[in-house]
Amino acid sequence: MTRHLPEIIAAITLVAVAVLAIWLWGLGGADQVLRAAAEAQREAQNAMARGLRALKGGQPGAWWGLMGVCFAYGFFHAAGPGHGKLVIGGYGLGRAVTLWRLSALAVASSLAQAATAVLLVLAGVWMFDWGRERLTATAENLLAPVSYGLMALLGLYLLLRGLRRGWRLRDARQHSHDHHGDHGHHDHHHAHADHHHDHGPGEVCSSCGHRHGPTLSEAENLRSWREAAAIIFSIAARPCTGAVFLLLLTWRLDVLGAGVAGAFAMGLGTASVTLCVALLAAGVRGGLLARMMSGDGTGGARIAAALEVCAGGLVLALCLQLLLRSI
Repeated sequence: MTRHLPEIIAAITLVAVAVLAIWLWGLGGADQVLRAAAEAQREAQNAMARGLRALKGGQPGAWWGLMGVCFAYGFFHAAGPGHGKLVIGGYGLGRAVTLWRLSALAVASSLAQAATAVLLVLAGVWMFDWGRERLTATAENLLAPVSYGLMALLGLYLLLRGLRRGWRLRDARQHSHDHHGDHGHHDHHHAHADHHHDHGPGEVCSSCGHRHGPTLSEAENLRSWREAAAIIFSIAARPCTGAVFLLLLTWRLDVLGAGVAGAFAMGLGTASVTLCVALLAAGVRGGLLARMMSGDGTGGARIAAALEVCAGGLVLALCLQLLLRSI
């Protein structure tokens, strides 16, 4: 029974993901979530308009009240499509990332998205004299499909990486069985005239005194930073339309500084939701793998590969759906 436990857990994980997907997109669960979030978002927009009027009127405490409303708007708006929840959560589920790095990635992605909104509005109104309709159309019709396409590519990357890892584990397992069955004869002959000096990647060569490549940890860190940059860029490519609207209003009311601060407050609001998703995904991954690492470690490796395939497939499917809707 324990021998097949990794396969059982992997199957349960796949079934759970399938059930969640069926509820969200087959039984209308996603529509229920979106309707509730949209209602809360409208209330936050009305409160934001009142906060702007209070700020323009010079009422005491209006600044911090507006920041609180912007944070709440970002929080409720994060329940809708985009904002990288799926990508961050899928990345945390499929890759071995520390909680600190995953948390930093979630916050950096949301703040980068706010920065994109600020840059878009400032460039639009100062350089091209764009209005609200042109800026909103640029964000929704041009930048949103780009963002969804990039996130779909990240999902494909996770999917292919997990499949490759699972295939290698399968080959290694078959090789191990073949090797154990071939121990009837062992050749002790050594040809010392043809001796090579082998050393691992990143180790100092004994003959030349130089390293011929990065260590495994250095290569992994390089890949992880590249992945992090790709994730941040794909999420930040689509600015929040609420932040664009706020920046335009504050620019016309001549309180643009409040709009910039409010956009980043929205970013922190979305980051709070994304962070919760990321920590939940990392906790699920860590809990599953911790149960499987008590043996020889191969069970945990197979679970990790299965999680990466599930996460990548989910990100790819849902981001492609968002991409098709936005085109």
